[in-house]
Amino acid sequence: MAIGVTRTYVGSIKNQQQVCDGLDSLGDSASKIWNVARWTADRIWDATGEIPDVGVLKAYMKNHRCWNDLNAQSSQKVIEELSDAFQSWFDLRQNDPKANPPGYRKHGDTRPKSTVTFKEDGFKHDPENNRVRLSKGSNLKEHWSDFLLCEYQTRPDVDLSGVNRVQNVRAVWNGDEWELHFVCKVSLETNDSAGDGVAGIDLGIKNIAVVAFPDEYVLYPGNSLKQDKHYFTRAEYDTEGENGPSEKSRWARRKLAEREMHFYHTLTETIIAECVERGVGTLAVSWPEDVRESDWGKTANKKLHTWAFDRIYQYLAYKGEIRGVNVLKENEWNTSQTCSQCGDDTKANRKHRGLYVCQSCGLVGNADCNGAENMRQKITPSPHGEDRSNGCVAQPSVHLFDAKSGVFAPREQVVS
Repeated sequence: MAIGVTRTYVGSIKNQQQVCDGLDSLGDSASKIWNVARWTADRIWDATGEIPDVGVLKAYMKNHRCWNDLNAQSSQKVIEELSDAFQSWFDLRQNDPKANPPGYRKHGDTRPKSTVTFKEDGFKHDPENNRVRLSKGSNLKEHWSDFLLCEYQTRPDVDLSGVNRVQNVRAVWNGDEWELHFVCKVSLETNDSAGDGVAGIDLGIKNIAVVAFPDEYVLYPGNSLKQDKHYFTRAEYDTEGENGPSEKSRWARRKLAEREMHFYHTLTETIIAECVERGVGTLAVSWPEDVRESDWGKTANKKLHTWAFDRIYQYLAYKGEIRGVNVLKENEWNTSQTCSQCGDDTKANRKHRGLYVCQSCGLVGNADCNGAENMRQKITPSPHGEDRSNGCVAQPSVHLFDAKSGVFAPREQVVS
């Protein structure tokens, strides 16, 4: 069965120096439109007690000079984003009266480089030559046919000439340079359910993912990812200059982002492939709901923000959809300290990060495997007292990322 899905592909801009000034002007203009519309909404709020809807704001902003700094559809998109931000604020303050409304876009005395979205009449795509032409607003054109011609490069496995349709192109400032995001409509062939089996995943720091399959526990350590972060972060800091990031510093940051993306894609592809091979049609992913508000979250905030929970879940979800694996998000609360064999939730059972010892039934094993099994039992509960570990909790299979081949493999197969 074929399904239509939306995918976003990131492209680096090869002629960055030639187009960065033009993109800077467009990004600055998008911020200005946001700020003027935000100021207008504030004045109307003070006068009427209501925030104007998106149609009213668009009608007002069309008469403002900054509106013509961008293509008309790009300017409209900025107002739509502001309206969505206000709606999110309305929803949030139902539970949090102190929630702050959308703010102005400014960094000190300067405006940040806002994302600029080009809809169908704002770009012309040439996938055969990896080029895209981006429209300027009439105020920024030096002549009637003035535009920005960006040459881009995507991942080797991405071929934009094969997609059904590029819906829009977004110019995004990533903190160091501009990049292009191609939002595409693609058609994918999906498989029937991979099977009736259920697996659970525990996501973490040391072990990026631990999967409890019906017949085996598999650990996926993040050693390779940590080594990359250490190496490229050091390279970035060592080459940082007084006048801002150097060329090598930008290279290090970009290279780290590319390697992280490859790691997460490979990890999730491997897990979904294992599910299909083992007849697993349902995958329960641990999700740390409200963890940042917990005492533990506040003390470990730095590490929490480096976890790629959302990225891993999104990758698993769309890869699973294609191959017949239903990926579910489940609250992980209390799964780390509850015994997966007898249900004892004594806090002292969790001896330290890697060891779990149940004081009731005597289960001894890997703590992350125990957590993953609890995630699995959220979907298919096992009667307490049923022993399905067979020593696997204590000695799970470990799959390492092999940097040479770029794949995950059992530890004994990885050549160091």
